Amino acid sequence: MPHHELNRDELNCDGFALGLQLFNSAQFFAAHEILEDVWRAAPPAERKFLQGLIQVAVALHHYGNGNLAGASSVLRRAARNLGAYPDGFRGVALPPLLRSLEDWQLAIDIDFDNDKGSSAPPLPKINLHSSVVSPASSLDH
Repeated sequence: MPHHELNRDELNCDGFALGLQLFNSAQFFAAHEILEDVWRAAPPAERKFLQGLIQVAVALHHYGNGNLAGASSVLRRAARNLGAYPDGFRGVALPPLLRSLEDWQLAIDIDFDNDKGSSAPPLPKINLHSSVVSPASSLDH
């Protein structure tokens, strides 16, 4: 079967879905790689949002490798980037994701400050709403 290069719209849609699937199965490095490709092809209004999702994947990858300082720093930036978007942007249920990031930030900071392992919260999941907030309309505050 011949290889089909994804055009910009296909990458934006199919790559996004694949990135979320990889993220939700805790394949954070692979999720970050796929979502970076989506980020490169995305319109400017979506880039900070995608960057935030990529940063969450990178932070959790750092955590998995024992880099607590890197995980903490990147997770803070991810929460800031994602917090600028409305719930439902690109279909993502942001409040539960942001709450999970807060839990992770606290756990990482406790581990880092006390140099002892606290119990990690459940891994964040990126869940989708059934209705999607259009990127174009959601940023017209």
